Amino acid sequence: MGKDGSGAPVGRRVVLGMLGLGAAGVAAGGYLQNGLDNLLASVTAKDPTGLSGLLPGGQGFRFYSVADSIPHRSAADYRLTVDGLVDRPTTYTLERLQAMPRTRLVRDVQCVTGWRVPHYAFTGVRLADLLAAVGVRPEAKALRFTCFDGVYSESLTLDQAGRPDMLVAYEMDDKPVTAAHGGPVRLYAAPMYFYKSAKWLSGITLTDRVQPGYWEHYGYDVDAWVGRSNGRTDVPTS
Repeated sequence: MGKDGSGAPVGRRVVLGMLGLGAAGVAAGGYLQNGLDNLLASVTAKDPTGLSGLLPGGQGFRFYSVADSIPHRSAADYRLTVDGLVDRPTTYTLERLQAMPRTRLVRDVQCVTGWRVPHYAFTGVRLADLLAAVGVRPEAKALRFTCFDGVYSESLTLDQAGRPDMLVAYEMDDKPVTAAHGGPVRLYAAPMYFYKSAKWLSGITLTDRVQPGYWEHYGYDVDAWVGRSNGRTDVPTS
């Protein structure tokens, strides 16, 4: 099915080719896998059939994109703006984020569609540390996340953002986050379903109320706790 719900004819060669890429993803590792991840993500964004969403990426990840293409920012060009109800609005470079205290979390990644990647490492800056650096004003109650794909957005309450397992991540599996996985910097909301972990993060705005993100407008829960939302009973990891 296409993004608009319409059907599209799928040739046998296309299907077999996609499955071949998926098998290669399982077998590949290191540098080759990074390149394959980007290729699969690019196919997913352009695929009118929706089949590429079923392909296994590196270590069992699936690729979903609501934009028409995979956006790219180099490490040198990357910027993250933190603004809104804060005392010191700040724009961070990747280098500046990397100079802040590092936190490495190893958790299961759980998608609301059912797939899981066990014991996966994300490294970055605790969201709470970033908020402490800019100073949160008393009237702030929530965070709105925007992305440089120009489409995606997400939200957290201020209490949720203050948890120690919420990261602004620049490494996955101890390597830089690739464009396919939402790099150079993405959100990682460890205790929540993976749609909350916004890719291609470019903005964090403190607001006086929760502003639902992209998928919440289509019926997904705003509070996406693993095992306690969206009608699912997955077992969360500690």
